[in-house]
Amino acid sequence: MKTYNERLRELREDRDLSQAEVAEILKTTQQVYSRYENGINQIPIHHLITLCKFYKVSADYILGLK
Repeated sequence: MKTYNERLRELREDRDLSQAEVAEILKTTQQVYSRYENGINQIPIHHLITLCKFYKVSADYILGLK
């Protein structure tokens, strides 16, 4: 089963987005977003919600619960 950070990377790459572009959507830096994708930092709920809306997927999907 994929981890949430692997799903974040997959969603981003499927849409041909850079980490910097996703970071801009989240109003954060590329470095912070990179830490989410690399599993160094856990993604805050408000960023998870923003990404769910942007990618049109559920939080369960990103978190690997379904």
